[in-house]
Amino acid sequence: MKRYWILPAVLTVALAACGGGKPSSSQMQSSQAAAQPANTPTAQQPATQAADTDASSAPMTTPDWFHYDKATNSVRMTITAGLTPVLNHWNFNGGTHGNIIITVPEGAKVTLTFTNADSAMAHTLGIVDKVGGYSATPTLPPVFKGAVTTPHSAAAGINPGKSQTLHFTASKAGNYAMICYMAGHAVLGMWLHFDVSAAGKAGVQSLVAGS
Repeated sequence: MKRYWILPAVLTVALAACGGGKPSSSQMQSSQAAAQPANTPTAQQPATQAADTDASSAPMTTPDWFHYDKATNSVRMTITAGLTPVLNHWNFNGGTHGNIIITVPEGAKVTLTFTNADSAMAHTLGIVDKVGGYSATPTLPPVFKGAVTTPHSAAAGINPGKSQTLHFTASKAGNYAMICYMAGHAVLGMWLHFDVSAAGKAGVQSLVAGS
């Protein structure tokens, strides 16, 4: 079954265009609640408001979607948007709200294959120099050259069933994030931690079952 959603801002414009004027606060709350998918948090909830999202205490593992070659300092990973129904399919490998931490060594050459398995919605992926606190329509540049899908905007992304492979070098150690640029997605939780380790660590820490 296809899922449809309407951003509250779009709904407000539509009401004004129909001559309804500015809706009352009670009308806005009702319209926003109706516009959100049943399993999606409301726009008023901060992106960090989710049960136990601190994955830093989880053991570091190498799941089947993450491969590190120490000899060449290279990483290959597959990131799938909409892998599970979590957050209305607005997730990366089932993870949301930073509950997966991906760590690669500083200087690693990264090959990232991004696939959109959400049957109803386009998604994007970019590695950005901001962890949490996203706007509804983020325009953050990628922190590493090439570390973003094309297109990547609030209205355009990788369509359902499509894939794109990114190649970039994790040239500077730090704590970054992997986000979706589509309107409303990152602010509602479609983001993961992406750390670059000066100590040469590589692996995945996750609070997502089976990842």
